[in-house]
Amino acid sequence: MNRIGLLRADITTLEVDAIVNAANSSLTGGGGVDGAIHHAAGPKLLEECLKIKERQDGCPPGEAVITSGANLKAKFVIHAVGPIWTGGNEEEDQILANAYKNSLILAASNSVKTIAFPNISTGIFGFPKKRAAEIAFREVKDFLSNDSTIQTVIFCCYDEENYNLYNQLLSQPQ
Repeated sequence: MNRIGLLRADITTLEVDAIVNAANSSLTGGGGVDGAIHHAAGPKLLEECLKIKERQDGCPPGEAVITSGANLKAKFVIHAVGPIWTGGNEEEDQILANAYKNSLILAASNSVKTIAFPNISTGIFGFPKKRAAEIAFREVKDFLSNDSTIQTVIFCCYDEENYNLYNQLLSQPQ
């Protein structure tokens, strides 16, 4: 059974245990998927994020924190902070890999069975989409090979370019 899926959809509409937010370090919402998730989830999500920000001064790149799903269909939102692309010489690949890995660790430790990821750092943060997809796919495959808690990981792409990149990765022989 393949535990990795792909959808072209609005991540805020998915009925999964957890969705991942491509968050910024302040956890206070922003543009792109971050703004869409905060908008759809309502003010309770921001309240929870502000409590985390106050307690630990936000969330550094490569790390992740968890909140309730507030008004979303998802039970949880995992806020993962990816790197801002500066050309690839500032450990961006490793920071992005850590954002995926730490999201999955947090999901498993909260008994999440189904989780959906957006394309972390490929929007305003400027990470090259193909490179980001390869990193995301590798990290998810590696994690699932050693974890039985998470049953399904969905890569949820809003745009056609990312969808096609993930579709190519999924159709390669494993």
